[in-house]
Amino acid sequence: MKRKLLITGAAGRIGNVIYRGLQEDGRYDVAGADIQADESQGIVQMDVADEARLAELTQGVDTVLHFAWIKDNEDFLGKVLPGNVSGAYKLFEAAVQNGVRRMVFASSNHATGFYKTDEKTEPTDPYRPDSFYGLSKCYIELLGRLYSDQGKISSFNIRIGNFPGDDRPHSERAGHIWISERDMLQLIVCCIEADEGLKYLNLYGTSANSDNYYNIGYLEDLIGYRPQDDATKLLEQAKAAGREVRQDETVYQGGQEL
Repeated sequence: MKRKLLITGAAGRIGNVIYRGLQEDGRYDVAGADIQADESQGIVQMDVADEARLAELTQGVDTVLHFAWIKDNEDFLGKVLPGNVSGAYKLFEAAVQNGVRRMVFASSNHATGFYKTDEKTEPTDPYRPDSFYGLSKCYIELLGRLYSDQGKISSFNIRIGNFPGDDRPHSERAGHIWISERDMLQLIVCCIEADEGLKYLNLYGTSANSDNYYNIGYLEDLIGYRPQDDATKLLEQAKAAGREVRQDETVYQGGQEL
């Protein structure tokens, strides 16, 4: 029997790549949901504030891929907290009540964005969010930690680096944190299929970039992730072809200018 997957934010920049890719993969029964339905893609309507709808959509689901997000870094109390943080809590509750096996959450490199660029950051290092956006990602990672420690669900958090939407890096900073579409899809599959004994995992989601800020080599042995692409090589090719590459390096991994 195929694993049933629910992808929230299935119409979004990253979520849609995953939604279409997993459908084409053929190994899964894939359902996509977003704040607005898209009948042409089979994406149904779902609001993370609607507990009844969440309970309905998580029935019979093996793995939830949570990529829905309200993009507002300034209005923490008005939008980020109720839309993202409270929404994640309601989704976890629905998933647990319906016996979902695993939650894979689209976290962000901004959860540790205030580490400096010359520091090699590990997933076990303390949180250093560089924004309210990053702070909310930290909270949801810890929410998954709580549910996992309580034995209710397996929880994986992918701290996604740079995913611009056109499958190529555009800046020097991207060269340190970029992830390609095919590597993103592979990483998601690795998280879905990871050993049942892995109940909680934080990891950085990047391609095999030569100048990576993060150590991801251990992921091959842990979950089978073997990224195929390298932003550094693609940036070198872009420069050789005369294309503009932004020079936007900062002292902080998250790219914040202070």
